[in-house]
Amino acid sequence: MTHSKDQVLLDKLAGAAREGRISRRSFMHYAAVAGVTSTTATGLWTSSAKAEPKRGGTYRLAQHDGNSSDTHDPGTYLTFAMINLAHTYRSYLTQIEPDQSLGGDIATEWSATPDAKEWTFKLTDKASFHSGGKVTANDILASMNHHRGEGNTSAAAALLADVADIVDNGDNTVTFKLNSPNADLPWLMTDYHLAIVPANEDGSANWQSGDGSGPYKLVENEFGVGSRLVRHDGWHGEGAYFDEVQILIINDPNARQTAVITGDVDAASQLENKTLGLLSRNPDIKIDNVASAAAVTMPMHTNAAPFDNPDVRNALKLSVNREELIEKIQFGAATIGNDFHHSPAMPYFPESIEQRPYDPDQAKALLKKAGAEGLTVNLSTADSVTSGAVDAAVLYAEHAKASGITINVVREANDGYYSDVWLKKPWCMVQWGARPTPDVMYSLAYKDDASWNESFWQNERFNVLLRQGKAELDDAVRAEIYTEMGQIARDDGGTVIPYFPNFVYARRGNLEHTGELAASWPMDGARAAQRWWFA
Repeated sequence: MTHSKDQVLLDKLAGAAREGRISRRSFMHYAAVAGVTSTTATGLWTSSAKAEPKRGGTYRLAQHDGNSSDTHDPGTYLTFAMINLAHTYRSYLTQIEPDQSLGGDIATEWSATPDAKEWTFKLTDKASFHSGGKVTANDILASMNHHRGEGNTSAAAALLADVADIVDNGDNTVTFKLNSPNADLPWLMTDYHLAIVPANEDGSANWQSGDGSGPYKLVENEFGVGSRLVRHDGWHGEGAYFDEVQILIINDPNARQTAVITGDVDAASQLENKTLGLLSRNPDIKIDNVASAAAVTMPMHTNAAPFDNPDVRNALKLSVNREELIEKIQFGAATIGNDFHHSPAMPYFPESIEQRPYDPDQAKALLKKAGAEGLTVNLSTADSVTSGAVDAAVLYAEHAKASGITINVVREANDGYYSDVWLKKPWCMVQWGARPTPDVMYSLAYKDDASWNESFWQNERFNVLLRQGKAELDDAVRAEIYTEMGQIARDDGGTVIPYFPNFVYARRGNLEHTGELAASWPMDGARAAQRWWFA
């Protein structure tokens, strides 16, 4: 490349960085292509993309996946709307930063004993609840114990099952004492259920009041409709640049997209990928397309016929053309899945596991072996599950015809989908948010006693390996363990995982961010209200 062409490329990169149209990773890659050293590229990125945030304005978000059944109880957080709202008005011990690293929130630092069986978190002395009280170690204990104890129904109970005790050390630190080593515990604290709420006098968690210590204070809220929040002047962290935040629940994708195009809102939390080409030509709109470890899953109830037969499950896994789904439904904005819930975006990804092909002939052979030729099954889905969810199910049904399988696509109501369909209907479509490590994902939805074991799958060897992996501090050994677990889930598990979709959302041209976006949840790890600002 000539010098002049290099400069043109760098100028374009700098412009894209200033306008927030390129991530830091992509910026560094293309800068290297242009022959720029890493040091120079870092400086150029900083000067271009590190726009000075400004305070002020009302940020209006069109949010998908909101339901009237949503609640303030962190143990029941389920929908994307609940997750986004929770990160706007509540705090956590730790957080995933825009560069995907682990950072502090209420906790400023943490350390473990050599055997990783005790973790101590030091708390900031600057955090306060919206009601005025200071966040203390007692509040941390109440918040965590809300998910612990025999018979606890919190969706996060499985994550904290190995915690034997949590101790207030009396010096603004708390110590988690574990029954077995867990190298991932600080990462677990980013789980969206583990929000910090005030403690009642009896030590229980006061989640009912809607009080929090996050960047914004709830002023008005009606689940399934929307929320209005104002800046929390006692916010202990960085950001919270907007004066006010308005979240409007708009589950219809067309209405959500129209709202951001017309300027009725400043951002839309999820787009229909089929409109990306058209939207990208709109000079007033910016699109963020973020590869992630989020996943589309289709869990089959393995405790009920016909899904209790592994040959039937594998026949259905062989009957989906994943590449065509990614091309026609996701418009390329996804990574192919292989029926184990471990994205390439997670550590220890097992590259050696063979990719399952689309193979109707092999599927037919398995159905014959199972005595299930001419299989007919229902697959439940809804528009709110993910971008193009219904179209994806219909296309899958077309693929399966070549295997002699009839898939009846059942279009369920958006409202109440996760309370009325998921874990209840024998086969449905689900979108999972990204989790930071395979241990977190497997513990949450594949562990034998997990509340969210959505396929009700039981595999003794898998669960033995899960416990071993959690306790293992050697990275190489952990990688071997997660490879075997992935292979078992692929071959015996009850979940079809066609792809890991990117997070794709839109904002008006005057809404700015640093150019780096957390891949844990849509809208910058659900912290856009905290991290973004108006130009």
